[in-house]
Amino acid sequence: MISAVIRKTAVCIVALTVEVTAFWRLPCSSPVVVERADPIMDPGVVSTHAHTVMGSNAFNFSMNYADTQTATCSTCKAKQDLSSYWVPNLYYHAENGTFIPVKQSGGALIYYLQRQDEKDPEFEKGLISFPRDFRMIAGNPLNRNHTNSIEESAVSFVCLGITEPATPELPKHNCPNGLRTQLTFPSCWNGVDLDSPDHKSHMAYPSGTDTGPCPSTHPKRFITIFYEVTWNVDDFKDMWYGDKQPFVFSHGDPDGYGYHGDFLNGWDVDVLQKAITECTDNSGVIEKCSVFDLRTDDEMAACKLLPRVNEDVTDGVLAALPGCNPIQSGPGEAVYQHDCGAVDTIGDPILPFTDVSTTLKWRYVGCVKDPAGQSRTLDGASQDTTDMTVDKCIAYCDAAGFNYAGLEYKTQCFCGNGVAADRMPANGTIGECEYKCGGDGGQICGGYAQASVYQKCSGECQNAKLE
Repeated sequence: MISAVIRKTAVCIVALTVEVTAFWRLPCSSPVVVERADPIMDPGVVSTHAHTVMGSNAFNFSMNYADTQTATCSTCKAKQDLSSYWVPNLYYHAENGTFIPVKQSGGALIYYLQRQDEKDPEFEKGLISFPRDFRMIAGNPLNRNHTNSIEESAVSFVCLGITEPATPELPKHNCPNGLRTQLTFPSCWNGVDLDSPDHKSHMAYPSGTDTGPCPSTHPKRFITIFYEVTWNVDDFKDMWYGDKQPFVFSHGDPDGYGYHGDFLNGWDVDVLQKAITECTDNSGVIEKCSVFDLRTDDEMAACKLLPRVNEDVTDGVLAALPGCNPIQSGPGEAVYQHDCGAVDTIGDPILPFTDVSTTLKWRYVGCVKDPAGQSRTLDGASQDTTDMTVDKCIAYCDAAGFNYAGLEYKTQCFCGNGVAADRMPANGTIGECEYKCGGDGGQICGGYAQASVYQKCSGECQNAKLE
């Protein structure tokens, strides 16, 4: 009898351990769009500040669950996930007062943590999936002070390449392998509201932020989501000045106390629940969860959404942060600013190519792959000039007798007479051609190992249709 009790107790302990430690990591390869949009905090209008958005190409200024299901791709790995995940952008604040966007290292890594506590009010019911039309935020963009509250403890920063613990504010020294921003979302739900006026009171943190029991007011327990986003701050290692670190978030936060994030559910709810129940591996490797169908890296990277706010947010030197976002330090809360002359119009999608189908009779083919270390996609004539433009490259290739012209790395032009099928983008995908031309900042000249390709028309001249 004693042996049987011991065996039963051991089984319960093992089961509880698996339930507490199981998790998977959802890789999101790159942003689907970067602009001033936030359908939770600022629905239907241009958002107060810029965000980097990961997830599906159904992201929009206003959206619900039904909208998420119209997506044709996502930058995140699981095909059954059409959710949107977003956080503020990071900028370098130069000594002369200008701002330079800091590049992300990839997109984001979203952890799904299967954490419960036996003291949860509804522990016996287990973890539940996010329902349709559920949304929430974590963090407070107006916060400019650290008071050790549970909500503030959900924000942390890790300086990669240096052995030191995570900090509640932006590190005060360079991070050679990148700055990782981290955010834990609340996992305790009141069981009634899919949203709330402040977008957070329908949720609560467990007593230990990501561990411990839920309060009785929020008895139901979701799987915990945790964001990691890494920024290439080492690009600015030789540009520090003064006695403070030089980075600021897009909402005018120079310390990081106001770091925040948003989550809008687009999961196939039944599939997510099945994964919560069945995927109990503690390695975090999403491939070990057979419940999911997974996107390839190329499929994730090619998924982009055309921006609709006509302003620079990710390239060049900016005179001010996008929107009305002067730098505001603490300890008091920041105050939203308005009427600074910032763009406030949601326009038509901004195309990543120059339409020369009428003027030059060349059509845009797409953002074509040109992998590093392999043969050139367009292997005819080429030139490299700092004043490169779309018109100049097309004229060069046309004069040399070629039917295809491709622009790459801002200044390079390549010519050829065809593009191999395996280098072509999938129909309708935008790709990662986002570098501004050296000779015209209003034109796009490819990207990293990606070429903006145009073809000479022999009849009807129509550009590729992009979703």
